[in-house]
Amino acid sequence: MTEPLTRLVLLSPHRVDAGQADALIASLRDALSAGDAAAVILRLAPSDERSLVALVKRIAPATQEAGAALVLACAGFSGDLVSVAARGGADGVHLDKPAEADLRDLRGRLRDGRILGAGGIETRHAAMDAGEAGIDYLMFGGLYPDGATPDPEGVRARAAWWAEIFETPCIAVAGAEAEVAALVATGAEFVGLESGIWLPGAEAVARAQALIARSGETP
Repeated sequence: MTEPLTRLVLLSPHRVDAGQADALIASLRDALSAGDAAAVILRLAPSDERSLVALVKRIAPATQEAGAALVLACAGFSGDLVSVAARGGADGVHLDKPAEADLRDLRGRLRDGRILGAGGIETRHAAMDAGEAGIDYLMFGGLYPDGATPDPEGVRARAAWWAEIFETPCIAVAGAEAEVAALVATGAEFVGLESGIWLPGAEAVARAQALIARSGETP
């Protein structure tokens, strides 16, 4: 029996606001038509809950009509992201550098099969704690809100370790297109593409999808 192919996840830029929505929607439609993306992680700028709900309602159809889940992240938001997801029609929420207690609280509050994801985790101990909290995926890599870039080799090593041992799926995020092939080879269930890869054009998504297809071919 052949192993299932890795799927893509698209990461938006950080701090997306209403003024960026139209351009982002157009880019998402192009990118999602070019590859098999399981999800989009939408990284919102903090605002009031009502404004965030309205923004999510604008963006969700472009993602979900293509068969991809929409997962919300909002660094620095002091409100209720679970409520924003539910009212906006998103499929789940994502936390970076979360406390285990926060993940357990969110797991208990997320209803109707909504997704809980965690990222920004750089130690094996913290990764295992997050996995035990009932998350649906663990993300390794991805640009931080301040623009700092995780070490690509560290991302690859943690993803390979996790994918080999644990059943909870992981996303291994490429910060540059040249990193995609090595991340596919880790066995991670998902490879994330930073916005700098896919926003310039859907061609990069198509190339990433082709790499995945080749990795699944029988030698």
